[in-house]
Amino acid sequence: MRLTCPYCGPRDRREYTYTGAAIALDRPEADADGPVWDDYLHNRENPAGVTEDLWYHEQGCGAWVRVRRNTVTHEILSVVAIDGGAK
Repeated sequence: MRLTCPYCGPRDRREYTYTGAAIALDRPEADADGPVWDDYLHNRENPAGVTEDLWYHEQGCGAWVRVRRNTVTHEILSVVAIDGGAK
């Protein structure tokens, strides 16, 4: 898979670190019981189709990017910088 960095151009995905889905999670209250925390920490949706993920260009310019991709076809639909510029 290749991601087109907004600053560096097309790069192999091995230059990036995947950091998860680009969604806000509802953090449980501090006194929530074990199963609630277990669900929050370990369970995520794994949809087939279009998703948005956060990736960090670790072995490149250091940009954080939001990647919109199709998990079925592996098509990259968009890559957008979210950090305001490369470091």
